[in-house]
Amino acid sequence: MKKLLQGRVAIVTGAGGGLGRTHAIELARHGARVVVNDLAHERNAAAASAVVEEIRRGGGDAIALAGDVTRPDEMDAVAAHAAEKWGRIDILVNNAGILRDRTFAKMSLEDFRLVIDVHLMGAVHCTKAVWARMQEQQYGRIVMTTSSSGLYGNFGQSNYGAAKMALVGLMQTLALEGERRNIRVNCLAPSAATAMTESILPPEALARLTPEQVSPGLVALVGEDAPTRMILLAGAGSFERAHITMTQGVHLPNRDSAGEALCELLEAVSAREGERVPGSGWEQYELEVAKASPQDSHLVADAVR
Repeated sequence: MKKLLQGRVAIVTGAGGGLGRTHAIELARHGARVVVNDLAHERNAAAASAVVEEIRRGGGDAIALAGDVTRPDEMDAVAAHAAEKWGRIDILVNNAGILRDRTFAKMSLEDFRLVIDVHLMGAVHCTKAVWARMQEQQYGRIVMTTSSSGLYGNFGQSNYGAAKMALVGLMQTLALEGERRNIRVNCLAPSAATAMTESILPPEALARLTPEQVSPGLVALVGEDAPTRMILLAGAGSFERAHITMTQGVHLPNRDSAGEALCELLEAVSAREGERVPGSGWEQYELEVAKASPQDSHLVADAVR
């Protein structure tokens, strides 16, 4: 097997079990030295140590480092320890997560905040802990774990969906900001049977949705030639790409009647002919100014440059 990540140093959060475990093992199979991160609780620490042993038995190199992603000081310490041991940090996989599913009407604000704190702010804390090092070494690969629940919605998961879509927005901006320093940032949207899904999906579906079939997608997002700003969907051995697109829409110059007219033209607004994947949020401004005044279409682009 070609070792695509030979010599690279990776941190995988929530790696004591489920997807995090298979991510860590797959990265190590491809030659990466792996920090297996999970909570300091006795059960989590034992699970993380077991993953390290499994990697070492396979000829890889790994260490277990406890840290709570909701605690930025703890994740700073994890990153510092990894950099001290191996001299660099090349890959961060923001995988740690929880579920607190209920309909929005029945969901407590505490459960909403907790899911946001773990998924979104946890990824922010971990990314902040490695960002300066990646900038300095002119190399970095970061993966956010998003979800179809965020991309497309899922009943009973308003907190989870909000967090997962927020990670897409974080990825989009960090990819732009990291581009000049060779930091590439992507999202992985897995469909896998883990502790988070075992009570939701039927046994026959769980049998096909093994975490091991997702992790090859991760390898494609963190290698030397990795893309950036990709939303890769993965599950049951299949891989797809999601896009956030912008249609050509319509231009309604008469402000007084625009609201009424728009109600009748939503189908035209939604038409997908000529839609595009914007390179940045400024493309909305460019398109709208160009439709309103073609001769001034260059103004937004010139201003951004």
